[in-house]
Order: sequence, then C-alpha cells, then structure tokens
Amino acid sequence: MPPRQQPRRIARELALLSLSQIKNGTAKLEQEDINSLLLAAIRTLTGEVQDILETASAEVNRSNERLLSSETRATSLESAKAMLQESIVLTQTAINRVAIAVELPEILQLASQYEVRQHTLELVGTVHRRRQEIDQQLEEAMVDWKLNRLPKIDQDILRLALAEILYLEIPQKVAINEAVELAKRYSDDAGYRFLNGVLRRVSNQLSHPSSHSSKEDSGLKPSES
Repeated sequence: MPPRQQPRRIARELALLSLSQIKNGTAKLEQEDINSLLLAAIRTLTGEVQDILETASAEVNRSNERLLSSETRATSLESAKAMLQESIVLTQTAINRVAIAVELPEILQLASQYEVRQHTLELVGTVHRRRQEIDQQLEEAMVDWKLNRLPKIDQDILRLALAEILYLEIPQKVAINEAVELAKRYSDDAGYRFLNGVLRRVSNQLSHPSSHSSKEDSGLKPSES
C-alpha cells in the first residue's frame, strides 16, 4: 500500500504545475489568476492519470507480444531469452507507472482541502512577489551557469525551495529534500543532482553569508539540450 501523501508535499507539486503556466514577464498576478492556475494544475494531474494508465496498458500489450514471440518465433535459445527479458522489462515499467497513477487520486482528493489549496496559493504568490530577490540569490549560487539557461520546470523548483526557506520559515533541509523529490519526478537524473548542488550552496551561503564572496564549483552542471 503506497504511503499517504502529505498535504504540504501535494501543495508543492500543485504550485510547481501552476508556476509552469505563468509566462515570463508577467508583472502582476491577481488572486483570481492564481486560483485559475491552481484549477489548471489539478486538471493537468487528472489528465496525467489517464495518460499514465494508457501508456502502462500499451507496455503490457507489447510485453505480451514479446512473450508470445519468444515462444513461437525465437530461432535460438539466446533470442528467446532476449525476448523474454524485454517482456519482463516492459512489465516492470508498466507496474511502476501504475504505482504512480495509484497515488494521483489521493493527490487530487487532497487538492480540494482548504489547507492544501491555501498553501499552494501561498507558494505561488510568494514566488511571484519575491521573484527578483529569489532569482538574485539563486544566481549567486550558480557556477559558470545562468538560471535562465535551465529548463523552466527546474527554475521553478529552485524558486519554490527558496521561497520556502527565505519567506515561509520552512527548514532548509526540508525545503531542499522536497525540491529534490520534485526534481526526481519532473526533471532528469542530471537535473535533480544539479538542483541539489545549487540548493546546498544556497544553504551554505545563508548559513555563512560572509564566506561566499568567491564562487566555488558545485561539481555538477546541467547538460545543454
């Protein structure tokens, strides 16, 4: 049985999906706009359930085809083993997708709760109002890189973490760990490792504000696409 989702974690995900819909350069964001963004984020998750299940179903079908081929079309033991292994991989992938889909109904249910919605709106509003200060802090932590060169989803994950640390009194360790979890879901392996490095550097700068006059290499850089 999958673990229960925490309201604040769900709020972070909804906030991330909401921020992804805000165009760069949007100067003013009314409360009605934020509510509309939240509704769109919930609809995005609803559509994701269907997409994940459809993909998992297709993978199971391909798995069955490879399994049948291993029995009827394989010309050697080696080819039969290869087909069987491919079938197993496809089945495992489908199972993993279904596991993700199983979590989403709970997320959608909790998204309607007052606590989740309020925290989501607070996150989106804080990031938007404090965008300049947050981005400046992030730029100071970047090494041979610029924030605007990252994919927008990665930029927004970083901004959410900084908003929580700087303005919403969330402990640094908690905010960083939650940002990494978001990155694992919405970014790639190189992306979440890079974001983790940036946030760790920000944490060091906040803890020792006089010791970061010169930038140190975080050890990780995102690959350019």
